[in-house]
Amino acid sequence: MTTTPAQKTNPGNYFEDFHVGQELVHSSPRTVTVGDAALYTALYGPRFSLTSGETVARAMGLERMPLDALIVFHTVFGKTVPEVSLNAVANLGYAACRFLAPVYPGDTLAARSEVVGVKANRDGRTGVVYVHSTGTNQHGEVVLDYVRWVMVRKRDEASPAPETVIPDLPGAVDVADLVVPEGLSGAGYDTDLGGSPHLWDDYEVGERIDHVDAMTIEEAEHMTATRLWHNTAKVHFNQHVESQGRFGRRIVYGGHVISIARALSFNGLANAVTIAAINGGTHSNPTFAGDTVYAWSEVLDKLELPGRTDLGALRVRTVATKDLAAADFPYKGEDGKYLPQVVLDLDYTVLIPRR
Repeated sequence: MTTTPAQKTNPGNYFEDFHVGQELVHSSPRTVTVGDAALYTALYGPRFSLTSGETVARAMGLERMPLDALIVFHTVFGKTVPEVSLNAVANLGYAACRFLAPVYPGDTLAARSEVVGVKANRDGRTGVVYVHSTGTNQHGEVVLDYVRWVMVRKRDEASPAPETVIPDLPGAVDVADLVVPEGLSGAGYDTDLGGSPHLWDDYEVGERIDHVDAMTIEEAEHMTATRLWHNTAKVHFNQHVESQGRFGRRIVYGGHVISIARALSFNGLANAVTIAAINGGTHSNPTFAGDTVYAWSEVLDKLELPGRTDLGALRVRTVATKDLAAADFPYKGEDGKYLPQVVLDLDYTVLIPRR
């Protein structure tokens, strides 16, 4: 009698493999190092002083220089890909994302997810999966907590559609739920070292800022990023497969665009030293190698942190465009739909020293 050996490779989950309440433990905890920080700088060129200078971090009250919040985001996100989005068509959005503790070189990050929503698409070929993911350090402390939703291919187009469940998500992280890293202080912050004289007090709700600069995405860069973050989703990684897809080429990982936009925002928001929350985000159009990314931001709200006069929070919308300068703040057309050149609409909250 012969038996069929068990499949030893991981084909990834398809839409019909997900159900609400499903728990996913993600493999390969990853120790982040100064090498990650160096590669992150090489890929995106961020200049925010808190995560660029050890002396600045210590002067602001931290034990040493932390890793950029988006390094933490990318690392945890990448851990979730094999179980959540290996067979994704596109990552669609984010909500309720909080950075809960600083991460330092030498920390080891692990991730878990829970499926909190599913919705079949009318095309019968794909569906949307909502997952609540958490990243923890080697001490079991949660350092990152967020929800994302992703469009995933079906294995069998004839499989029945599940009951639709869409989670109730907040429009923004409440100011009371923002976490200031322990010890971080804005008292005595050096604006000369920060790169701008403008602090929390100098911004106005409704103010728009053209970040002026731009960055062209190279094929090698976004491929380096997908490998760095262990993001092996075929849509980003496999040209052989994607050559037969609807675009005929790999889509740039949306987080790559987020980091470019954040780095560009330095010119106008230089003293926004760290990201405390991502309230929501949409990858409104695909980005490809060869596209040049511009960005502009709007101040959505000024938030006073409970019990703090040294630091405040700004809720900011940053919009990234491809091959279109942002001087006229391009966003949506008269029909309410994103302009085709708009590739990112990110609503997030930053911490910034006060006077």
